[in-house]
Amino acid sequence: MTTSNEPQSSATSAVDPLDSTIDPLGTTVDWLVSKLGKRIVMAAPLGLGKPNRLLNAIYQRVAADPSLHLHLHTALSLDPPTGSSALEKRFLGPFVERHFGADYPRLDYTVAQRRNQLPANIHVEEFYLQSGAYLGSSQAQRSYNSLNYTHVARAVAVSGLGVLVQKVAREPHGTRLSLSCNPDLTFDLLTEMAALDLPRPLLVAEVDPLLPYIGGTASVNADFFDRVIDLPGKTPMLFAPPRERVTDADFAIGLYSSTLVKDGGTLQIGIGSLSDALCHALILRHTRNAEYRQLLEALSPGLASSDLVLRQGGTGPFVQGLYGASEMVNDGFRSLHQAGILRRRVVDDIAVMQRVNAGKTTSEDEARLLGEGHWLDGGFYLGSPDLYRWLAEMPPEQAVGLGMTRISHINELYGGSEVIERLQRRDARFFNTCMLMTARGSAASDALEDGRVVSGVGGQYNFVAMAHALRDGRSILLLRSTRHAKGSTASNILWEYGHCTIPRHLRDIVITEHGIADLRGATDEECVHAMLALTAAPFQAELVAHAKAVLKLDASYVPAAALAGNTLDNLQRKLAPFRKSGLLPDYPLGCDFTETEQRLVRALSWLKSASARTPGKIKTVLQALRADPTQDAEAMQRMDYAHVSGWREWLDARLLALALHRTR
Repeated sequence: MTTSNEPQSSATSAVDPLDSTIDPLGTTVDWLVSKLGKRIVMAAPLGLGKPNRLLNAIYQRVAADPSLHLHLHTALSLDPPTGSSALEKRFLGPFVERHFGADYPRLDYTVAQRRNQLPANIHVEEFYLQSGAYLGSSQAQRSYNSLNYTHVARAVAVSGLGVLVQKVAREPHGTRLSLSCNPDLTFDLLTEMAALDLPRPLLVAEVDPLLPYIGGTASVNADFFDRVIDLPGKTPMLFAPPRERVTDADFAIGLYSSTLVKDGGTLQIGIGSLSDALCHALILRHTRNAEYRQLLEALSPGLASSDLVLRQGGTGPFVQGLYGASEMVNDGFRSLHQAGILRRRVVDDIAVMQRVNAGKTTSEDEARLLGEGHWLDGGFYLGSPDLYRWLAEMPPEQAVGLGMTRISHINELYGGSEVIERLQRRDARFFNTCMLMTARGSAASDALEDGRVVSGVGGQYNFVAMAHALRDGRSILLLRSTRHAKGSTASNILWEYGHCTIPRHLRDIVITEHGIADLRGATDEECVHAMLALTAAPFQAELVAHAKAVLKLDASYVPAAALAGNTLDNLQRKLAPFRKSGLLPDYPLGCDFTETEQRLVRALSWLKSASARTPGKIKTVLQALRADPTQDAEAMQRMDYAHVSGWREWLDARLLALALHRTR
C-alpha cells in the first residue's frame, strides 16, 4: 500500500482551453505540434493504458510530414492475433471480430514495425515486447531497450520527454480521473523528473468510458492533465488477450506450486496458462480439499507430507487468506478473491502490522484493516472481459481493498517505506515463468540464444531479488520441461545456454511438471542432481555426460531409476481420472471460445505439430485424403467449409477433418 501517488501539478498544468469538440484528435495533434515543435518525444503506458486512437492520429500526422520526428517510449504494444496459415486465419477471423470488436483500433506503428516499415522519422523504443511477436522485426529488435521495470522511469526521464499520453477513466458522478489500468510508471516518471529538476512533460488523457474507474491511489484531479479529450462515437472494446488452454504439464506445475503457498502469506503471479493452473490448484486446495489431496497423492505420493512443503507451504484450506502484491492484476487474482482466498488485508502502519503479524490485533486494528486495508496491490491490470467487468462492478466495501499504484512500490523494497513493506509481504511467494534453464540454475526468460528478444525482463529480476531480500520470501521459477519445435521435442533444461535473465547465484525454487527443486544454498553438484529430477527422461543422459565432463558430477553417478518415469505419457496417466471427472478442465478460470471453437483449437494445435516437418506433412496430407469432412458438421460450418471452392480449400477441409478426428 501507499498513502498517496499524486504528485503536485505544476503551475502551468491546466486544461487547455482550445476547442476540440469538432475534431478532438486532430486538434490535439495540432496542439502538441504547436507546443513541442518538430521533434516529439513521447511516452505511453504499457498494455491496456495506451490511447490507441490518439497514438494513431499522432503517428499518421508524423508519417505524412517528413519534417516532423516522433520518438515513442513504451512497452507491451498489444495487437490482436492474426494467424499464419489459411486455417488459422479462418478460425481467428470470426473470433477476433467477436472478441475484440470489428472496430478495434490496431496500433499503426505495430503493424508497420512487424513489416519493418516504420517511416524513417518515427522511432519506437520498447522495454517489453508482446511475447514472440517481433522475432522477425529488425526495427523492433534494434530498438528494444533492456530494462528492469523499476528502472524504466529513470531511463525515460532523461530522454528529453515532451509529452505523456494515457488512457483514463472518468469518475462516475464525479470530477476526478483515474489512471485505472496503468498508474505503474506515470507517477514514478513524474517523481523522477522532478528529482532531476527536469521540466514536467505535457500530460494528455484520452477518456475511455469502458475503462473501470479505480479510486484511491490511482485517481487524480482533472487538472493533473494538461489536456483531456473525450472522443465521439462508439468506444472500441477493451483489449482482452484470449485465455489459453491449460495442458497436463501446466496442471502438474500448478499443483506442485500450490503446495508452496503459505496460509497468511503474500502472492505474486504473472499471466498465462501456468498462472491459471496455479490459481485453479489454490482454489481446489481451499474449496475441495479432499479431492485436492487425492490429486496431489496421485501426482506425487508423499508430497503433502514432505519436509519442503511442511516448511515452506501447506496443503490445507486458507484460514488467514493471502495478500496480493503483483505488478500485474489478472484473472487469477479475480478468481482467488471470489473463492475467498485473497482476503488478508494490510495497512500502512508499522505498529498495526507488527501486531497483525504477532497475532495480537486490537479491535481498533481490526476495524482499520476492514475499513481501509488492501488485499491486493498492483501496478497495472490486463485480462479477460470478466476481469474488467469485475473491476467495474466491485462494491465499494470491496473496492477499497484494491490498490492500483506506482511500480516502485510493488516491485522493490528499497527507496521507500521498506519497514512497512517487509511487514506486509510476509511469507512472500513470487511465481514467474521462464523459457529455459541450465542444470546449474540460471534461467533464460526474455530472449533467445542468438540475442533476439522474445518479450522482456520486465519485473522478473525485481521479484527474484526481492525474494532473496525478504527473510521468509521465495522465488519460484516455473517452466515446462520440454517444448515442441519444428516437429520435434527439445528439452528446456540444458547444460548451457547463450543468454541469461536470472543468474545462477540467484537460484531458488524451480518447478516443472516432474517436480520441485529447492536450489537455494545448494552446491553445484546438488543443483545438478535436483535439476536432473525435473528433466524429461530422454534428455537426462546428455546432461549427466556434460556434468561429468566438467567435473560437476562424480564419475560414478547413476541417475535414480525413478527418473525414467519423467515422461508425458506417465503424467497423463496420473491425471487422466481427474481430467475425466472435470476436476481439471481445459479452461479453469473461464473460456473465450465456444465449445465448437475449443474442439477446433485442439485440432489446429495437433495439425500444426503433426505437419511441422516435411515427412510428417506428407504423411498427414496422405491420411487427410481419406478423411470425412461430414463427421463434425458444426466445426466445419464454423470454419466456413460447408462448401469448398478449389483444390486448396478441398485439401484444407480434409486436413481439418483429420485433425478433428484425431483429437476427438
